[in-house]
Amino acid sequence: MQGDGNPLSAPAMTFGPLGRVLLLASKVMAIAGGLVFVALVVMSIVSITGRKLFSAPVPGDVELLQICAAVASSTFFAYCHLVGGDVKVDFFTQNLRPAVVQWLDAVGSMLVGVFGALLAWRTAAATVTLRLSGEETMILGLPQWWGPLLMVPGFALLALAGFYMMTRHMGAALVAGEVRATSSDGGQA
Repeated sequence: MQGDGNPLSAPAMTFGPLGRVLLLASKVMAIAGGLVFVALVVMSIVSITGRKLFSAPVPGDVELLQICAAVASSTFFAYCHLVGGDVKVDFFTQNLRPAVVQWLDAVGSMLVGVFGALLAWRTAAATVTLRLSGEETMILGLPQWWGPLLMVPGFALLALAGFYMMTRHMGAALVAGEVRATSSDGGQA
C-alpha cells in the first residue's frame, strides 16, 4: 500500500497476516456491494423504461431497491476504514506530534469497532424479530428478515476492521513515541 511519505500514516501502515485477510475480505465484500448497485441501476432503468413505454414496470422494483441498497451500503464501510478513507478533520491535529495523532486515531478506530459491533448485534436482533413475526414485502412477498440478515456480515467486518486498525494505530503511536524519545535524548536509549 502506498502512503503519503509519512511512515506512520494509516495508508502507509503495513498489514500483518490478519490485516491482509481483513483487507481481502473487505475488498471482496465492497466489490460485491458495487455489483449489487450496478444491478439496481440496470433494474431501475428497465423498470422506468417499461413503466413509461409499455406501462409494465418491474414488479416490486421499489421493494428490491430498498432491500438491496441497504445491504449493498453495508458492504463498503470496512474497506473504507482499512484504507484510511474515513473523513477526518485534521485541522486541530495537524500540528500535534505523530504519536498523539496515532493515539487519537486509535481511539477513533476503537469507536468504529464498537459502533460496527453494535450495528451487527442490533441488526441481527432485528433479523430474529422479523423472522419470528413472519412479515413479508407487499408485492413480491419476500421475507422482511432477508435484508437485515444480509447486512450483518458487513457490520461485523466493520467491527473487526475498527478493532484491527486500533491495534495498528496503537503500535504506530508506540513506535512514534520511541522515535521521539530516542531523538530527544541524543540517540541514547
